[in-house]
Amino acid sequence: MTTTMEYRDRRAGSDAAVTGTQLPAKVAAARASRAFDLVIAVIAFFTIAGTFHLHFMLLAGDWDFWVDWKDRQFWATLTPIVAIMFPAAAQAYLWEKFRLPIGATLCILALMFGQWVDRILGFHMWAGLPYSLIFPTLLLPGALFMDSVLLLSRNFLATAIIGAWGFGLLFYPGNWPMIAAYHIPVEHMGQVQSTGDMVGYVFTRSSTPEYLRFIERGTLRTFGGHSAWISAFFSAFVCMIMYLVWWYVGLFFARTNWVESPIATYLGVKPKANETD
Repeated sequence: MTTTMEYRDRRAGSDAAVTGTQLPAKVAAARASRAFDLVIAVIAFFTIAGTFHLHFMLLAGDWDFWVDWKDRQFWATLTPIVAIMFPAAAQAYLWEKFRLPIGATLCILALMFGQWVDRILGFHMWAGLPYSLIFPTLLLPGALFMDSVLLLSRNFLATAIIGAWGFGLLFYPGNWPMIAAYHIPVEHMGQVQSTGDMVGYVFTRSSTPEYLRFIERGTLRTFGGHSAWISAFFSAFVCMIMYLVWWYVGLFFARTNWVESPIATYLGVKPKANETD
């Protein structure tokens, strides 16, 4: 009996010693894993910010740069269609791999970060343009709505029909508190124009006279004057189609393909198919 108890005590002491030596190693490994995950997350955020910003500048361009281009027709139509591409692909990747409904919000936050860095350092500090002329478009309300629909429905088709539709439809109301003051009509030198046009006239940019444009002109004015509503609903419809297309683009990059490596066969780790035991 005594021998058995002594054996158990020695066994318990040895197990505790082994556990005590392994615990710091496990803690260090967990910390290294978290640090590696943080590095990957930071790199991914700046990668999304750079690529999405470049994509948005090339396709949205002047409609997002200048306040006198933010009209109720082309700006309200084009910008949501261009902006939904990256969020849809990011939603597909993060939902397929991690079941995280944060893809749209993450992409829009990265885009806003890149835009403000560009506007502050390039447009304001370098070119001397005021913030009232160069403030970026607000896209966060639509992104939050789209992520919320994916979270509640857990279905990409419902997100395309409801979430993407809301992304396009919420664009103009979400920006209205900032843009309303620049759509006020004023009379200047016998012509009626907006305050946004007046700001653009004071700060003449390159490629003139292309930039000397009047907002509120176009064929949409023939639909009873409700150009903002027509633009918003048309943009919402196209956003649903673009969401479906870019959702499958995100799924394409989320695929995991296993390829047999010939190196394992050369090293003898894996036998050849024609070899027999």
